[in-house]
Amino acid sequence: MKIIILGAGQVGTSLATNLSVEANDITVVDHNAHLLHNLQDHLDLRTITGHAAHPHILLQAGAEDADMIIAVTNSDETNMVACQVAHMLFQTPTKIARVREADYLHHKELFTDGGLAVDVLISPEQLVTHYIQCLINYPDALQVLDFADGKVQLVAVKAFYGGPLIGQALRDIEKYIPDIPVRIAAVFRRGRAIIPEGDTVIEADDEVFFIASTPHIRTVMAALRELDRPSKRIMIAGGGNIGTRLAEILEKRYQVKIIEHNMERTEEISEMLSKTIVLQGDSADEDLLREENIEETDIFCAVTNDDQVNILSAMLAKRMGARKVMALINRASFVDLVQSSTIDIAISPQQATIGSLLAHIRRGDMVVVHSLRRGAAEAIEAIAHGDAKTSKVVGRTIEQIKLPPGTTISAIVRGEQVIMAHHDTVIEPEDHVILFLVDKKRINAVERLFQVGITFL
Repeated sequence: MKIIILGAGQVGTSLATNLSVEANDITVVDHNAHLLHNLQDHLDLRTITGHAAHPHILLQAGAEDADMIIAVTNSDETNMVACQVAHMLFQTPTKIARVREADYLHHKELFTDGGLAVDVLISPEQLVTHYIQCLINYPDALQVLDFADGKVQLVAVKAFYGGPLIGQALRDIEKYIPDIPVRIAAVFRRGRAIIPEGDTVIEADDEVFFIASTPHIRTVMAALRELDRPSKRIMIAGGGNIGTRLAEILEKRYQVKIIEHNMERTEEISEMLSKTIVLQGDSADEDLLREENIEETDIFCAVTNDDQVNILSAMLAKRMGARKVMALINRASFVDLVQSSTIDIAISPQQATIGSLLAHIRRGDMVVVHSLRRGAAEAIEAIAHGDAKTSKVVGRTIEQIKLPPGTTISAIVRGEQVIMAHHDTVIEPEDHVILFLVDKKRINAVERLFQVGITFL
Protein backbone atom coordinates (compact mmCIF):
# COMPACT_ATOMS: atom_id res chain seq x y z
CA MET A 1 0.00 0.00 0.00
CA LYS A 2 1.29 3.47 -0.88
CA ILE A 3 0.80 5.76 2.13
CA ILE A 4 1.75 9.41 2.63
CA ILE A 5 2.14 10.51 6.26
CA LEU A 6 1.96 14.27 6.80
CA GLY A 7 3.81 15.20 9.96
CA ALA A 8 6.95 13.68 11.47
CA GLY A 9 6.08 14.38 15.08
CA GLN A 10 5.59 11.68 17.67
CA VAL A 11 2.42 10.21 16.12
CA GLY A 12 3.75 10.42 12.56
CA THR A 13 7.04 8.82 13.56
CA SER A 14 5.32 6.04 15.52
CA LEU A 15 2.98 5.38 12.60
CA ALA A 16 5.85 5.30 10.09
CA THR A 17 7.74 2.87 12.35
CA ASN A 18 4.71 0.57 12.59
CA LEU A 19 3.95 0.59 8.87
CA SER A 20 7.45 0.52 7.39
CA VAL A 21 8.07 -3.01 8.68
CA GLU A 22 4.94 -4.27 6.92
CA ALA A 23 6.02 -3.93 3.27
CA ASN A 24 4.23 -0.60 2.73
CA ASP A 25 5.54 2.18 0.49
CA ILE A 26 5.80 5.06 2.97
CA THR A 27 6.54 8.74 2.32
CA VAL A 28 6.72 11.21 5.21
CA VAL A 29 6.29 14.97 4.73
CA ASP A 30 7.37 17.59 7.27
CA HIS A 31 8.85 21.10 7.24
CA ASN A 32 11.51 20.01 9.75
CA ALA A 33 14.41 18.50 7.79
CA HIS A 34 16.15 17.34 10.97
CA LEU A 35 13.21 15.14 12.00
CA LEU A 36 13.05 13.65 8.51
CA HIS A 37 16.78 12.95 8.49
CA ASN A 38 16.45 11.03 11.76
CA LEU A 39 13.60 8.98 10.29
CA GLN A 40 15.61 8.06 7.21
CA ASP A 41 18.50 6.94 9.38
CA HIS A 42 16.31 4.31 11.03
CA LEU A 43 13.57 3.38 8.55
CA ASP A 44 13.24 2.36 4.92
CA LEU A 45 11.04 5.19 3.58
CA ARG A 46 11.03 8.40 1.52
CA THR A 47 10.87 11.90 2.98
CA ILE A 48 9.87 15.26 1.53
CA THR A 49 10.67 18.58 3.22
CA GLY A 50 7.95 21.21 2.92
CA HIS A 51 4.49 22.38 3.96
CA ALA A 52 2.14 19.40 4.19
CA ALA A 53 -0.86 21.12 2.60
CA HIS A 54 0.89 22.69 -0.41
CA PRO A 55 -0.12 21.04 -3.72
CA HIS A 56 3.40 20.87 -5.16
CA ILE A 57 4.68 19.18 -1.98
CA LEU A 58 1.88 16.60 -2.11
CA LEU A 59 2.70 16.03 -5.80
CA GLN A 60 6.37 15.41 -4.92
CA ALA A 61 5.24 12.96 -2.26
CA GLY A 62 3.34 10.94 -4.88
CA ALA A 63 -0.22 11.93 -4.05
CA GLU A 64 -1.38 11.29 -7.61
CA ASP A 65 -1.19 7.52 -7.09
CA ALA A 66 -1.23 7.22 -3.28
CA ASP A 67 -3.75 4.87 -1.66
CA MET A 68 -4.00 6.93 1.50
CA ILE A 69 -2.99 10.22 3.08
CA ILE A 70 -2.71 10.42 6.87
CA ALA A 71 -2.46 14.01 8.10
CA VAL A 72 -1.09 14.13 11.66
CA THR A 73 0.76 17.45 11.77
CA ASN A 74 0.43 19.62 14.87
CA SER A 75 -2.04 21.89 13.05
CA ASP A 76 -5.69 20.84 12.70
CA GLU A 77 -6.11 23.36 9.90
CA THR A 78 -3.12 22.01 7.95
CA ASN A 79 -4.46 18.46 8.33
CA MET A 80 -7.92 19.37 7.07
CA VAL A 81 -6.69 21.49 4.16
CA ALA A 82 -4.21 18.78 3.10
CA CYS A 83 -7.04 16.25 2.89
CA GLN A 84 -9.14 18.69 0.85
CA VAL A 85 -6.25 19.36 -1.56
CA ALA A 86 -5.55 15.63 -1.92
CA HIS A 87 -9.23 15.06 -2.75
CA MET A 88 -9.66 17.94 -5.20
CA LEU A 89 -6.37 17.65 -7.09
CA PHE A 90 -5.33 14.02 -6.78
CA GLN A 91 -8.55 12.07 -5.96
CA THR A 92 -6.73 10.24 -3.16
CA PRO A 93 -9.05 7.36 -2.14
CA THR A 94 -8.64 7.54 1.66
CA LYS A 95 -7.89 10.67 3.68
CA ILE A 96 -7.39 10.57 7.45
CA ALA A 97 -6.91 13.67 9.60
CA ARG A 98 -6.01 14.15 13.23
CA VAL A 99 -8.24 16.91 14.63
CA ARG A 100 -7.82 17.96 18.25
CA GLU A 101 -9.88 21.13 18.57
CA ALA A 102 -13.21 20.26 20.20
CA ASP A 103 -14.98 23.10 18.37
CA TYR A 104 -14.38 21.34 15.03
CA LEU A 105 -15.39 17.96 16.43
CA HIS A 106 -18.68 19.33 17.74
CA HIS A 107 -19.70 20.29 14.20
CA LYS A 108 -19.75 16.95 12.38
CA GLU A 109 -21.55 18.56 9.43
CA LEU A 110 -18.18 20.05 8.44
CA PHE A 111 -17.08 16.56 7.38
CA THR A 112 -20.25 15.25 5.73
CA ASP A 113 -20.94 15.14 1.98
CA GLY A 114 -20.14 18.48 0.43
CA GLY A 115 -17.99 19.50 3.40
CA LEU A 116 -14.30 18.96 4.09
CA ALA A 117 -12.96 15.87 2.33
CA VAL A 118 -11.89 13.97 5.45
CA ASP A 119 -12.88 10.29 5.40
CA VAL A 120 -11.74 9.49 8.94
CA LEU A 121 -11.37 11.85 11.89
CA ILE A 122 -8.96 10.90 14.67
CA SER A 123 -9.22 12.76 17.98
CA PRO A 124 -6.36 11.81 20.34
CA GLU A 125 -8.03 13.56 23.27
CA GLN A 126 -11.24 11.55 22.88
CA LEU A 127 -9.32 8.28 22.49
CA VAL A 128 -7.12 8.92 25.53
CA THR A 129 -10.07 10.07 27.65
CA HIS A 130 -11.99 6.87 26.90
CA TYR A 131 -8.88 4.77 27.61
CA ILE A 132 -8.30 6.42 30.99
CA GLN A 133 -11.99 6.05 31.84
CA CYS A 134 -11.73 2.29 31.27
CA LEU A 135 -8.66 2.09 33.52
CA ILE A 136 -10.46 3.99 36.26
CA ASN A 137 -13.45 1.66 36.00
CA TYR A 138 -11.04 -1.29 36.46
CA PRO A 139 -8.34 0.14 38.74
CA ASP A 140 -6.54 -3.20 39.11
CA ALA A 141 -5.92 -3.52 35.35
CA LEU A 142 -2.83 -2.49 33.41
CA GLN A 143 -4.73 -2.16 30.14
CA VAL A 144 -8.43 -2.36 29.19
CA LEU A 145 -9.49 -2.55 25.53
CA ASP A 146 -12.94 -2.70 23.95
CA PHE A 147 -14.09 -4.96 21.12
CA ALA A 148 -17.43 -5.47 19.36
CA ASP A 149 -18.84 -2.15 20.56
CA GLY A 150 -18.00 -2.93 24.17
CA LYS A 151 -19.52 -6.43 24.32
CA VAL A 152 -16.07 -7.94 24.90
CA GLN A 153 -12.99 -6.56 26.62
CA LEU A 154 -9.35 -7.57 26.60
CA VAL A 155 -7.75 -6.87 29.96
CA ALA A 156 -4.12 -7.01 31.07
CA VAL A 157 -3.59 -7.68 34.75
CA LYS A 158 -0.54 -8.48 36.86
CA ALA A 159 -1.05 -11.78 38.67
CA PHE A 160 -0.40 -11.57 42.43
CA TYR A 161 0.25 -14.17 45.11
CA GLY A 162 -3.01 -15.33 46.62
CA GLY A 163 -5.10 -15.32 43.43
CA PRO A 164 -6.97 -18.64 42.98
CA LEU A 165 -5.44 -19.21 39.51
CA ILE A 166 -1.83 -18.68 40.58
CA GLY A 167 0.05 -21.95 40.27
CA GLN A 168 -2.77 -23.56 38.28
CA ALA A 169 -2.72 -24.89 34.72
CA LEU A 170 -4.97 -23.08 32.26
CA ARG A 171 -6.91 -26.26 31.49
CA ASP A 172 -8.25 -26.11 35.07
CA ILE A 173 -9.51 -22.53 34.81
CA GLU A 174 -13.18 -23.62 34.76
CA LYS A 175 -12.80 -25.17 38.23
CA TYR A 176 -12.02 -21.77 39.72
CA ILE A 177 -14.37 -19.56 37.72
CA PRO A 178 -17.18 -21.91 36.64
CA ASP A 179 -19.90 -20.82 34.21
CA ILE A 180 -17.87 -17.81 33.03
CA PRO A 181 -16.48 -18.06 29.49
CA VAL A 182 -12.95 -16.67 29.48
CA ARG A 183 -9.88 -17.09 27.33
CA ILE A 184 -6.28 -16.32 28.26
CA ALA A 185 -4.92 -14.63 25.13
CA ALA A 186 -1.27 -14.30 26.18
CA VAL A 187 1.06 -14.37 29.15
CA PHE A 188 4.16 -12.21 29.44
CA ARG A 189 6.71 -13.46 31.96
CA ARG A 190 9.75 -11.29 32.65
CA GLY A 191 9.09 -9.51 29.36
CA ARG A 192 8.93 -12.69 27.29
CA ALA A 193 5.74 -13.82 25.57
CA ILE A 194 4.31 -17.25 26.36
CA ILE A 195 1.65 -18.64 24.03
CA PRO A 196 -0.93 -20.14 26.39
CA GLU A 197 -1.49 -23.90 26.22
CA GLY A 198 -3.56 -26.17 28.43
CA ASP A 199 -0.56 -27.02 30.61
CA THR A 200 0.65 -23.40 30.95
CA VAL A 201 0.86 -22.50 34.64
CA ILE A 202 0.23 -18.91 35.73
CA GLU A 203 2.90 -17.57 38.06
CA ALA A 204 2.89 -14.56 40.37
CA ASP A 205 4.00 -11.35 38.61
CA ASP A 206 2.95 -12.68 35.18
CA GLU A 207 1.31 -10.09 32.96
CA VAL A 208 -1.84 -11.92 31.87
CA PHE A 209 -4.01 -10.80 28.94
CA PHE A 210 -7.48 -12.33 29.12
CA ILE A 211 -10.65 -11.78 27.14
CA ALA A 212 -14.21 -12.11 28.45
CA SER A 213 -17.66 -10.61 28.14
CA THR A 214 -17.68 -7.17 29.74
CA PRO A 215 -20.01 -8.13 32.65
CA HIS A 216 -17.58 -10.89 33.71
CA ILE A 217 -14.35 -8.88 33.74
CA ARG A 218 -14.21 -8.23 37.50
CA THR A 219 -14.86 -11.87 38.38
CA VAL A 220 -11.97 -13.02 36.19
CA MET A 221 -9.67 -10.35 37.61
CA ALA A 222 -10.47 -11.54 41.14
CA ALA A 223 -9.21 -15.01 40.18
CA LEU A 224 -5.80 -13.54 39.29
CA ARG A 225 -5.27 -11.11 42.14
CA GLU A 226 -6.93 -9.69 45.24
CA LEU A 227 -8.97 -6.72 44.06
CA ASP A 228 -8.65 -3.33 45.69
CA ARG A 229 -11.70 -1.63 47.13
CA PRO A 230 -13.80 0.29 44.56
CA SER A 231 -12.56 3.77 43.74
CA LYS A 232 -14.46 6.80 45.00
CA ARG A 233 -12.08 9.77 45.08
CA ILE A 234 -10.21 10.85 41.95
CA MET A 235 -7.79 13.74 41.55
CA ILE A 236 -6.85 14.99 38.09
CA ALA A 237 -3.76 17.12 37.48
CA GLY A 238 -4.25 19.30 34.41
CA GLY A 239 -7.32 21.14 33.19
CA GLY A 240 -6.65 20.90 29.47
CA ASN A 241 -8.92 19.15 26.97
CA ILE A 242 -8.21 15.66 28.34
CA GLY A 243 -8.45 16.59 32.03
CA THR A 244 -11.68 18.56 31.56
CA ARG A 245 -13.35 15.87 29.43
CA LEU A 246 -12.30 13.22 31.91
CA ALA A 247 -13.70 15.17 34.87
CA GLU A 248 -16.95 15.77 33.00
CA ILE A 249 -17.40 12.04 32.43
CA LEU A 250 -16.26 10.90 35.88
CA GLU A 251 -18.11 13.42 38.06
CA LYS A 252 -21.35 11.54 37.48
CA ARG A 253 -20.01 8.52 39.42
CA TYR A 254 -17.03 9.67 41.47
CA GLN A 255 -15.88 12.46 43.76
CA VAL A 256 -13.57 14.41 41.45
CA LYS A 257 -11.04 17.18 42.05
CA ILE A 258 -9.04 18.83 39.26
CA ILE A 259 -5.91 20.98 39.66
CA GLU A 260 -5.08 23.61 37.01
CA HIS A 261 -2.21 26.08 37.34
CA ASN A 262 -3.63 28.76 34.99
CA MET A 263 -6.11 31.05 36.74
CA GLU A 264 -8.05 31.95 33.59
CA ARG A 265 -8.40 28.29 32.59
CA THR A 266 -9.41 27.42 36.17
CA GLU A 267 -12.32 29.85 35.96
CA GLU A 268 -13.33 28.47 32.55
CA ILE A 269 -13.50 24.85 33.64
CA SER A 270 -15.21 25.67 36.94
CA GLU A 271 -18.12 26.98 34.83
CA MET A 272 -18.05 23.92 32.55
CA LEU A 273 -18.11 21.31 35.33
CA SER A 274 -21.07 20.86 37.66
CA LYS A 275 -19.86 18.61 40.52
CA THR A 276 -16.07 18.63 40.20
CA ILE A 277 -14.04 20.68 42.70
CA VAL A 278 -11.71 22.88 40.62
CA LEU A 279 -8.47 24.00 42.31
CA GLN A 280 -5.97 26.58 41.06
CA GLY A 281 -2.40 25.64 41.84
CA ASP A 282 0.62 23.46 41.11
CA SER A 283 -0.10 19.72 40.97
CA ALA A 284 3.42 19.05 42.28
CA ASP A 285 2.92 21.32 45.31
CA GLU A 286 3.27 19.09 48.35
CA ASP A 287 1.33 21.47 50.61
CA LEU A 288 -1.60 21.66 48.16
CA LEU A 289 -1.78 17.87 47.85
CA ARG A 290 -1.69 17.49 51.62
CA GLU A 291 -4.45 20.09 52.10
CA GLU A 292 -6.59 18.19 49.58
CA ASN A 293 -6.13 14.89 51.44
CA ILE A 294 -4.04 13.13 48.82
CA GLU A 295 -3.65 10.17 51.18
CA GLU A 296 -7.39 9.50 50.81
CA THR A 297 -7.29 9.69 47.01
CA ASP A 298 -7.99 6.41 45.23
CA ILE A 299 -6.65 7.46 41.81
CA PHE A 300 -4.37 10.38 40.93
CA CYS A 301 -4.26 11.02 37.19
CA ALA A 302 -1.71 13.49 35.77
CA VAL A 303 -2.69 14.65 32.28
CA THR A 304 -1.00 18.03 31.79
CA ASN A 305 0.84 18.88 28.55
CA ASP A 306 4.22 18.43 30.25
CA ASP A 307 5.65 14.90 30.64
CA GLN A 308 7.99 15.92 33.45
CA VAL A 309 5.19 17.57 35.44
CA ASN A 310 3.05 14.45 35.00
CA ILE A 311 5.83 12.12 36.11
CA LEU A 312 6.91 14.21 39.09
CA SER A 313 3.40 14.98 40.36
CA ALA A 314 2.35 11.32 40.01
CA MET A 315 5.46 10.13 41.88
CA LEU A 316 4.85 12.72 44.62
CA ALA A 317 1.17 11.74 44.93
CA LYS A 318 2.15 8.08 45.26
CA ARG A 319 4.73 8.84 47.93
CA MET A 320 2.17 10.89 49.85
CA GLY A 321 -0.37 8.05 49.93
CA ALA A 322 -2.47 8.05 46.76
CA ARG A 323 -3.56 4.44 46.19
CA LYS A 324 -2.95 4.38 42.43
CA VAL A 325 -1.31 6.91 40.12
CA MET A 326 -1.38 7.33 36.35
CA ALA A 327 0.66 9.68 34.18
CA LEU A 328 0.13 10.75 30.59
CA ILE A 329 3.52 10.52 28.87
CA ASN A 330 4.19 11.52 25.27
CA ARG A 331 7.81 10.45 24.93
CA ALA A 332 7.99 6.70 24.28
CA SER A 333 11.35 6.35 26.06
CA PHE A 334 9.81 7.81 29.23
CA VAL A 335 6.89 5.34 29.09
CA ASP A 336 9.19 2.33 29.32
CA LEU A 337 11.27 4.05 31.99
CA VAL A 338 8.48 4.71 34.48
CA GLN A 339 5.96 1.92 33.76
CA SER A 340 5.52 -0.35 36.77
CA SER A 341 7.92 1.68 38.92
CA THR A 342 6.55 4.28 41.33
CA ILE A 343 3.95 5.14 38.70
CA ASP A 344 1.35 2.39 38.33
CA ILE A 345 0.33 3.12 34.73
CA ALA A 346 2.07 5.23 32.10
CA ILE A 347 -0.43 6.25 29.40
CA SER A 348 0.90 6.81 25.89
CA PRO A 349 -1.41 8.94 23.71
CA GLN A 350 0.60 7.83 20.69
CA GLN A 351 -0.28 4.17 21.23
CA ALA A 352 -3.97 5.01 21.63
CA THR A 353 -3.90 7.07 18.44
CA ILE A 354 -1.84 4.54 16.47
CA GLY A 355 -4.31 1.76 17.26
CA SER A 356 -7.20 3.80 15.90
CA LEU A 357 -5.25 4.73 12.77
CA LEU A 358 -4.17 1.15 12.11
CA ALA A 359 -7.79 -0.03 12.08
CA HIS A 360 -8.35 2.16 8.99
CA ILE A 361 -5.10 1.15 7.30
CA ARG A 362 -5.16 -2.62 7.59
CA ARG A 363 -6.24 -4.64 4.58
CA GLY A 364 -9.22 -6.91 5.03
CA ASP A 365 -12.10 -5.83 7.23
CA MET A 366 -10.24 -4.84 10.39
CA VAL A 367 -12.66 -2.86 12.57
CA VAL A 368 -10.53 -2.52 15.70
CA VAL A 369 -6.75 -2.61 16.14
CA HIS A 370 -5.20 -2.16 19.58
CA SER A 371 -1.47 -1.74 20.04
CA LEU A 372 -0.22 -3.61 23.11
CA ARG A 373 2.92 -3.56 25.21
CA ARG A 374 4.16 -0.30 23.68
CA GLY A 375 3.64 -1.53 20.13
CA ALA A 376 5.28 -4.97 20.38
CA ALA A 377 2.00 -6.90 20.12
CA GLU A 378 -1.45 -6.27 18.68
CA ALA A 379 -5.03 -7.30 19.29
CA ILE A 380 -7.35 -7.17 16.29
CA GLU A 381 -11.06 -7.46 15.63
CA ALA A 382 -11.63 -8.68 12.07
CA ILE A 383 -14.89 -9.49 10.28
CA ALA A 384 -15.06 -12.77 8.36
CA HIS A 385 -16.68 -12.38 4.93
CA GLY A 386 -17.44 -14.77 2.09
CA ASP A 387 -17.97 -18.52 2.21
CA ALA A 388 -15.92 -21.70 2.31
CA LYS A 389 -14.90 -21.22 -1.35
CA THR A 390 -13.83 -17.59 -1.19
CA SER A 391 -12.54 -17.24 2.38
CA LYS A 392 -9.62 -18.87 4.18
CA VAL A 393 -11.46 -18.75 7.51
CA VAL A 394 -15.23 -19.05 6.91
CA GLY A 395 -16.59 -22.59 7.27
CA ARG A 396 -13.40 -23.80 8.96
CA THR A 397 -12.68 -24.79 12.52
CA ILE A 398 -10.01 -22.79 14.29
CA GLU A 399 -7.60 -25.73 14.23
CA GLN A 400 -7.97 -25.86 10.42
CA ILE A 401 -7.00 -22.20 9.98
CA LYS A 402 -3.31 -21.68 9.24
CA LEU A 403 -2.61 -18.94 11.74
CA PRO A 404 0.84 -17.30 11.70
CA PRO A 405 3.19 -18.27 14.56
CA GLY A 406 2.40 -16.43 17.78
CA THR A 407 -1.19 -15.67 16.70
CA THR A 408 -4.25 -16.92 18.54
CA ILE A 409 -7.99 -16.52 18.02
CA SER A 410 -9.39 -15.65 21.43
CA ALA A 411 -13.07 -14.99 20.92
CA ILE A 412 -15.84 -14.65 18.36
CA VAL A 413 -18.80 -12.26 18.52
CA ARG A 414 -21.76 -13.52 16.51
CA GLY A 415 -24.57 -10.97 16.66
CA GLU A 416 -25.16 -10.49 20.38
CA GLN A 417 -23.52 -13.81 21.29
CA VAL A 418 -19.97 -13.92 22.67
CA ILE A 419 -18.18 -17.24 22.01
CA MET A 420 -14.85 -18.15 23.54
CA ALA A 421 -12.76 -19.79 20.83
CA HIS A 422 -11.88 -23.51 21.00
CA HIS A 423 -10.10 -25.73 18.50
CA ASP A 424 -13.39 -27.04 17.08
CA THR A 425 -15.19 -23.68 16.86
CA VAL A 426 -16.35 -22.99 13.29
CA ILE A 427 -16.09 -19.47 11.84
CA GLU A 428 -19.32 -18.30 10.19
CA PRO A 429 -19.88 -15.42 7.73
CA GLU A 430 -19.94 -11.97 9.39
CA ASP A 431 -18.43 -13.26 12.63
CA HIS A 432 -16.31 -10.69 14.48
CA VAL A 433 -13.10 -12.57 15.19
CA ILE A 434 -10.77 -11.28 17.92
CA LEU A 435 -7.12 -12.22 17.47
CA PHE A 436 -4.02 -11.68 19.58
CA LEU A 437 -0.63 -11.29 17.87
CA VAL A 438 2.42 -11.65 20.05
CA ASP A 439 4.55 -10.55 17.07
CA LYS A 440 3.02 -7.65 15.15
CA LYS A 441 5.27 -8.42 12.17
CA ARG A 442 2.81 -11.23 11.36
CA ILE A 443 0.03 -8.74 10.64
CA ASN A 444 0.29 -9.06 6.85
CA ALA A 445 -0.36 -12.80 7.05
CA VAL A 446 -3.43 -12.19 9.23
CA GLU A 447 -4.72 -9.56 6.80
CA ARG A 448 -4.42 -12.03 3.93
CA LEU A 449 -6.39 -14.62 5.89
CA PHE A 450 -9.38 -12.29 6.12
CA GLN A 451 -9.30 -11.03 2.54
CA VAL A 452 -12.04 -12.48 0.36
CA GLY A 453 -11.09 -14.30 -2.83
CA ILE A 454 -11.82 -12.80 -6.23
CA THR A 455 -14.76 -15.14 -6.87
CA PHE A 456 -16.75 -13.60 -4.03
CA LEU A 457 -19.48 -11.23 -5.32
